[in-house]
Amino acid sequence: MTEILQNIIDEYKKFDETVSIGIGGSSASNYSDNESDIDIYIFIEKDIDIKKRNKLVKKYSTKYETGCEYFGSGDEFLVDKLNKQLDIMYFNKDWFEDIFNSVWIKHTPSNGYTTCFLYTLSVLDIVYDKNNWLNNLKNALHTQYPKELEENIIKRNLALLKDKPFASYYEQINKAVKRNDLNSVNHRVSAFLASYFDIIFAKNKLLHPGEKRLVQYAIQNCKILPEDFEKNINNLILSNITQKIKTLDDMIEKLRKIIV
Repeated sequence: MTEILQNIIDEYKKFDETVSIGIGGSSASNYSDNESDIDIYIFIEKDIDIKKRNKLVKKYSTKYETGCEYFGSGDEFLVDKLNKQLDIMYFNKDWFEDIFNSVWIKHTPSNGYTTCFLYTLSVLDIVYDKNNWLNNLKNALHTQYPKELEENIIKRNLALLKDKPFASYYEQINKAVKRNDLNSVNHRVSAFLASYFDIIFAKNKLLHPGEKRLVQYAIQNCKILPEDFEKNINNLILSNITQKIKTLDDMIEKLRKIIV
C-alpha cells in the first residue's frame, strides 16, 4: 500500500462512525487491470456528515464527487498524486450483517447476484477493524457452501429463466422479439444472464463475483459449465434479434443438464 493511500485510510479511521475498513473489488481479488479503480469499503454505525467527507477528499483530490447515492452511499475521487480513482463505499454495519444472515444463515435467494455481497466480504483485505467485527463476520463465512442455499438459488432463478407460468424472462424476451422491441430485449436478456450466472455459481458452490468479467471468471473457476457456455452467451448478446429465442432454448436445455 502506498503512503498516500495509507494516509487516506488513517483519516477515515478517525471518524467516530467508522467501525471497519476493507479494500476490495478487483484490487483485492487479483482481477484488476489498468482500468480498475481502488474500492474502499467503510463500515459505519451511522452516516458520516458530508462536510467531514468533503474536507477529507479535498485534501487529496481536485476532481471528485461526494455524496453519491446513485449506486448506494459513496464518494468517488481521483487521488492527484497517484493519478488513481478511489471509490469509497459506505456500508451500514447492521445492514451488511443482516444481508450475511439472510443469505448464508437463512439461505434466502435473490433474482440473480444472490451471494455478491458475500463475495465482497470474502475477498476484502481488512485494514481496520475496531472491535474485530468484520474479521468475525469474514471468519463465519469460512464454512461449507450451504446445500439449501444452492438449491434455493437454483430453484428461484430457474423459475425466472423459463419455468414460471407467467412473466418468465424467456416469455418476456419472446414477446419483445415479436414486437421487434430491441430495448426490451436487451433489458430482459441482462436479467436472464444475471439469473443464469447465479445458477452456475451456486451449482459450483462459488460466491458470485459481481458484474465484471463473468465469462472469464466462470471459465477459470467453475468445474461444471453448460456445454457451449461461452459460445451461447456471445450468440445471445451479439446475434440478430430473430436468433435469440433459439439461443435461449439451447442455453436453458444445456443448463438443465448440469443441475440434475
